[in-house]
Amino acid sequence: MNSSIEQYVHDEVARQKLYKRTLWVVILSQVFGGAGLAAGITVGALIAQDMLGTDSFAGLPSALFTFGSAGAALLVGQLSQRYSRRLGLATGFWLGSLGAIGVIAATILTNIPLLFISLLVYGGGTATNLQARYAGTDLANAKQRATAISMAMVSTTFGAVAGPNLVQVMGNVADSIGIPTLAGPFILAAVAYGLAGLILAVMLRPDPYLVAKAIIANEEKANEAAQIVAKATNREGVMLGATIMIVSQVVMVAIMTMTPIHMSHHGHDLQQIGLVIGIHVGAMYLPSLVTGVLVDKIGRYAMAIAAVITLIAAGVMAAVAPVQSMFWLTLALALLGIGWNFGFISGTALLTDAIHPLERAKIQGRIDVFVALSGAAGGMLSGVIVAGTSYATLSYVGALIALATFGFILYRKKGFN
Repeated sequence: MNSSIEQYVHDEVARQKLYKRTLWVVILSQVFGGAGLAAGITVGALIAQDMLGTDSFAGLPSALFTFGSAGAALLVGQLSQRYSRRLGLATGFWLGSLGAIGVIAATILTNIPLLFISLLVYGGGTATNLQARYAGTDLANAKQRATAISMAMVSTTFGAVAGPNLVQVMGNVADSIGIPTLAGPFILAAVAYGLAGLILAVMLRPDPYLVAKAIIANEEKANEAAQIVAKATNREGVMLGATIMIVSQVVMVAIMTMTPIHMSHHGHDLQQIGLVIGIHVGAMYLPSLVTGVLVDKIGRYAMAIAAVITLIAAGVMAAVAPVQSMFWLTLALALLGIGWNFGFISGTALLTDAIHPLERAKIQGRIDVFVALSGAAGGMLSGVIVAGTSYATLSYVGALIALATFGFILYRKKGFN
């Protein structure tokens, strides 16, 4: 066993200090990761609309970088499982940075194939931004777990809220150096993702997942009661946690993706769109200040129910909001973000609780693949639905998907509180 790891295996005080330091490193990286994430959310659909000349494929960028995030989630999970969280997470963020640079080049060259490929690679940052939350749980005990997830996610707020509100500023920067205006936010994304990867590569030492695996191996050896990993993982808990995250993701991505297009069609400018999306992204992460505590205190199941109710309210409000009203659109998108937050943190806690520590990184990565793919489907279908019907119809569909989840949660709720 590595000597830098061994001291944490036998010393609880040292382990808690490492747990807190790990959280701070993750928090710092997530501030930059959030800024990188915001670019694709805010202007991805607008770039596609501009380059393709149609609304029907406006959801394609969201789908592409979400498909890319699915592949990256698997890659990051496998690298983390085999080597370390540090290597997996740093690689994912650097892929996101490379993809952002590719998007900038594609807009300069008006090269649609390059745009599509770059958006896929850019998705690596999206996946990593989400997977970083698991690093905070590696050394957390059961009563700290949801709070640790929240602390990792809330730090994303600072960059994620700043990103959309810097759309106009970064557009001006892009203009000043001869780059298309809409590519401006991707300049920010390239730098932010690159810095996030660098922070993790340099500072996430010793690696929390390697320490956690060493602790479990030592405990099993000491107790002479090692169990088969496949039996130790609670598959019912994995399914419940995954379902809550998947539904939260697909409803959020579908409605969020088409909101900039919906607003643009009704006379809202880029600054207004950036404000609404910035508040939405803030609502996705800022409630984490209290969500994790609530999940740990009142239960995973109760917060999953709260997530579904909030997503239903968001879908209905988005559908009926007057198209010229910034207030109602902003409120609907804020509720959409809060519902996602409740669902993602309660689902992640359920998932992490259910997985045996020795296979945690691998299964977490695989589940995030399904979460990403569901989001990609939501993003891709959202443009088709709006083009064929309306934004209101899309929003009602999102509310119905959330409503349908009630039955599944009630069916699976036994044993999860």
